[in-house]
Amino acid sequence: MSENSQDEWTLEIKPVSGWFNFHLKDVWRYRDLLMMFVRRDFVAVYKQTILGPFWFFLQPILTTITFTIVFGNIARISTDGIPPLLFYMSGIVSWGYFSDCLTRTSSTFVSNANIFGKVYFPRLVSPLSNIISLLMKFGIQLFLFLCFLIYYYVNDANIHPNFYILLTPYLLFLMAGLGLGFGIIVSSLTTKYRDFSFLVSFGVQLLMYATPVIYPLSALPEKYKWIVLMNPMTAIIDTFRFAFLGAGTFNSGNLIYSSVFMLVILSIGIVIFNRVEKTFMDTV
Repeated sequence: MSENSQDEWTLEIKPVSGWFNFHLKDVWRYRDLLMMFVRRDFVAVYKQTILGPFWFFLQPILTTITFTIVFGNIARISTDGIPPLLFYMSGIVSWGYFSDCLTRTSSTFVSNANIFGKVYFPRLVSPLSNIISLLMKFGIQLFLFLCFLIYYYVNDANIHPNFYILLTPYLLFLMAGLGLGFGIIVSSLTTKYRDFSFLVSFGVQLLMYATPVIYPLSALPEKYKWIVLMNPMTAIIDTFRFAFLGAGTFNSGNLIYSSVFMLVILSIGIVIFNRVEKTFMDTV
């Protein structure tokens, strides 16, 4: 092959050579494919449903009503003086995005085995498409939450939105990072150990009860509070609730802990993901 013909190549595929070689430039180069996957993920979920995207509204409303009846009226768990509907919905909307990111990305290798085995593209594009497509669902549910918030605010409810609302994009980034990190770790493990796929939904449900979704931190005994604070999602949901409702207090130290935890778990997840993608077709 002549030297001129070699210069005509526009793409060179190389093996993953280092533990921390994330190939993020390749992900950017395949951004068009990423957006195609985002559209596919969004359409595929509701393509053959009767209500379609209306489920985005129906899910948080039904869950909020259930939590209000069970935990608010029957169990009478404190909501720090916040209207129960707003208190529970704020937790459901924020927790829902994280849990959806985790569960969707946890099946990346198994659900995309046919595509991965036929054509090359940066494998990280697939879980990233799930994270981005779920932003649409979060945005719709956040809009629904804001509608209820405005209604209660106009009617002089005990809520105090404040400028910490500006932290919402950062909180969303933390939730996406945690969901992606945990999800791709589970996805990497399930290529050899399918048991992990059965534990995901169950584990996410248990983790929700270790997060202040249905109760405020103030309702916990001091000797057990540190256990819940070890959960990185605790500070995120607590900050989200404080920003929009004025419930509780803002603790920058807890939010910094969640940020560091997210960076660590995301880095570990990408490293494991990159190592597994080279050989997963032999075990999946």
